[in-house]
Amino acid sequence: MHDGWRRSLSKNTLSLSVGSAIAKILGKNIQKSNRFDPVVKLWVFEELVNGKKLTEIINKEHENVKYLPGHKLPKNVVAVADAAEAATGADILIFVIPHQFITRTCDQIAGHVKSGAFGISLIKGVDEGPEGLKLISDIIRDKLKIEVSVLMGANIAGEVADEMFCETTIGCKNDKHGKIFKELLQTPNFRITVVDDCDTVEICGALKNIVALGAGFCDGLDFGDNTKAAVIRLGLMEMVAFAKLFCRGPVAIATFLESCGVADLITTCYGGRNRKVSEAFVRTGKSIEELEKDMLNGQKLQGPQTSAEVYKILKQKNMVDKFPLFTRVYQVCYEGKPVKEFISCLQNHPQHI
Repeated sequence: MHDGWRRSLSKNTLSLSVGSAIAKILGKNIQKSNRFDPVVKLWVFEELVNGKKLTEIINKEHENVKYLPGHKLPKNVVAVADAAEAATGADILIFVIPHQFITRTCDQIAGHVKSGAFGISLIKGVDEGPEGLKLISDIIRDKLKIEVSVLMGANIAGEVADEMFCETTIGCKNDKHGKIFKELLQTPNFRITVVDDCDTVEICGALKNIVALGAGFCDGLDFGDNTKAAVIRLGLMEMVAFAKLFCRGPVAIATFLESCGVADLITTCYGGRNRKVSEAFVRTGKSIEELEKDMLNGQKLQGPQTSAEVYKILKQKNMVDKFPLFTRVYQVCYEGKPVKEFISCLQNHPQHI
């Protein structure tokens, strides 16, 4: 990059806590640089909070009072309610929305994306395409015709916003783009590793939410730490096996040792919302939908839908029996399988996949 080279950014998010935490990092880093446009546009799904529009609250109080309360956003982060407006003129697009909304969002901005723009996705999920697995980054590439990298890691939003030390992983095949993303997002307490094993990085971010549901079932059933450790280990085995089956090109086992792999898996299985809600699912008998409303302040779980999409793919490939933990989580969430029978998928799990 030559001196004076500037990029405009569009922060594409549904006001979720992770999106606001990343916007805080972006805003601060850009204030210290003369190589980027100083304004970060934050797309916010408009809603009323205490009778006021959320965008207006953010732009006046510089705080996402609903999804990341108590954390001030830099003044150069500007909330907008229109996705197309956020994308117009931007050279870099950052996607942080629930994965079930990505197709609709891309359709909204498709005619407004600047030629030569590129993006990075923080979205943790997969989709079922006509030929099987479809990554969220693939949907963005197909819809917007841009190059897309991914960022995944053990990054609980509140801790990131509190500037507690953590690591994250960027999967990026373009060395120049990887350096730009690292400059935009790295801080002393948000350490980034860039790898070129993009598909594995992204699949880790999706599959760990399924395992976290299993960990929550264990907590709700009071199975203890030994059983939960087994869920994490067996879940990791299934993550590796799934990646080897469905990733394009070779899968680097070392990627599973990055933040996107084992670190994110451990964090999610102990502190993530999928674990918390699945524990409550066991203890209260309420449905997942009810618990989302009760516990998540309008946000959505990614684990159940990801388990459904993965199950469809495995069934299509006649591989359901090779992934007993993924399969049992799906059956509990969608087929009424008694959660008390969850332990059987561990007892009968093969030594190797």
